[in-house]
Amino acid sequence: MHDHEHTWITTPITPGILRGALDLERTAHGVLPHRLPARARAQCADGQLAMAESQPSGVRLVFRTRATAVELDTLPTKRVYAGAPPRPDGVYDLLVDGRPAGRGTVTGGRTLFIDMSSGTSDHRPGPVGTLRFTRLPERDKTVEIWLPHNETTELVALRTDAPVDPAPEPERAVWLHHGSSISHGSDAESPTTTWPALAAALGGVELINLGLGGSALLDPFTARAVRDTPADLISIKIGINLVNTDLMRLRAFTPAVHGFLDTVREGRPTTPLLVVSPILCPIHEDTPGPSAPDPAALAAGRLRFRAAGDPAERAGGKLTLTTIRDELSRVVTQRAADDPNLHYLDGRALYGEADSAELPLPDNIHPDAATHRRIGERFAALAFADGGPLSSPPAKARADERGRGPMSGR
Repeated sequence: MHDHEHTWITTPITPGILRGALDLERTAHGVLPHRLPARARAQCADGQLAMAESQPSGVRLVFRTRATAVELDTLPTKRVYAGAPPRPDGVYDLLVDGRPAGRGTVTGGRTLFIDMSSGTSDHRPGPVGTLRFTRLPERDKTVEIWLPHNETTELVALRTDAPVDPAPEPERAVWLHHGSSISHGSDAESPTTTWPALAAALGGVELINLGLGGSALLDPFTARAVRDTPADLISIKIGINLVNTDLMRLRAFTPAVHGFLDTVREGRPTTPLLVVSPILCPIHEDTPGPSAPDPAALAAGRLRFRAAGDPAERAGGKLTLTTIRDELSRVVTQRAADDPNLHYLDGRALYGEADSAELPLPDNIHPDAATHRRIGERFAALAFADGGPLSSPPAKARADERGRGPMSGR
C-alpha cells in the first residue's frame, strides 16, 4: 500500500487541523467536512444543497511537521451526469509554507449518477483511495492540503513519517464569502485556483468559502451560518441562482435580501460587509429563468445552458440579472445610510461585456479557469486593496468582533 522505508504516524483528523469547514460529521469511515452546520442542513431536504455544502471548497488540512512524506486516505464521491462526458477526478493542492508544492487526485470512491432531464440521482458504493505526496523538504514547515472544491470527500486517515502539530492560528484577517457555483469554484482547475481562493491569497486573508453551487438562494439558515461564524470580513454574492431556479419574484426578493442582511448584522453589526451582484451572464441579463440544459448540446455530449423564461414576464416580477443588480444597488444604498460598513460591488466590474467577448462562459453560465483567475485578481484589487471595502481592520477590532464560533473551540 505504501513505501516500507517510512515509519508511519497516524494523526486523528480533528477541527484543530482543518480550516474552512463549519462542521465535521463522524461517518462509518472517518469524518466528513461540511460547509453548513447540522442545524442548517436539517432545515432543507434539497439534494442540490446537500451535495454542494458537502463539497469541501476552500476546506484544507493545515499542520506543522518535519515529515517528508504525507498520505491521506479519502472516500470521494464522483459525479456522473447522464449523457455528458465523464468528469475528471477532483484535484487536491499541496502547499508548503504557503507555496504550491504538488497536486494529486484520488481514484475510486462512491459514484453519484445524476440525470438532469428527469431530475433523479442514484448513489453507488466504492472503495477508499490514497493521496500521496513524497520528497517534501525535511524541515519544520506548514503543510496545507486543499481538498477538491467540487468533490464530496470523507477523510479516513492522515499518515506522515514525522509527528504532526496544529499550525498556529493565523494572524491574518478571516474573510467569509457566500455565493453561487461560481464562488464555489465551478470549472476552476483546482481548489486553490477558484476565484475566492485566488482573491484570498492576493489579499493576504484567510478564506472561509460558503459558495454553494445552485444554492445561493437567500436561505435564512445560510444567513444564520454567516452570522454565527467568526469572520473579520464578509462578502455575499447574490443573484444568479435566484434566476437559475426561478425561485422567487421581485416581491419576495427585496424583503429576503433585507432579511438576510438583518440576520448577518445581528451577530456582526460592524464587520465590513460587501454585497456583490452577479457577473455578466448574457443569457439571463434580460431573460428570466429557469436555466435549462440545451438539448442540442447534450446530444453532442456537451453541457450548455439556455434561458427558458419569457422576457415578457418581467412585468409580473420575474427576476433577471438586470433587475437584481438594480435592486441590490438600491437596497444597499438605502441601508448604508445607517450602516457605514455596508458596501456594494457591481459584479460586472469582475466580469463584464469586454471580458465576455474575450473569454465567453463555455456553458453560458460558469467561467473557465482563466476567467476564475481574472475574477480573483479583480476582486482582490477592488475589495482588499487599501481603502477598499474589505481592506483589513486593525487587529484589536478584529479580535473583539470575531467572537467564538461553531468550530473555534480549539
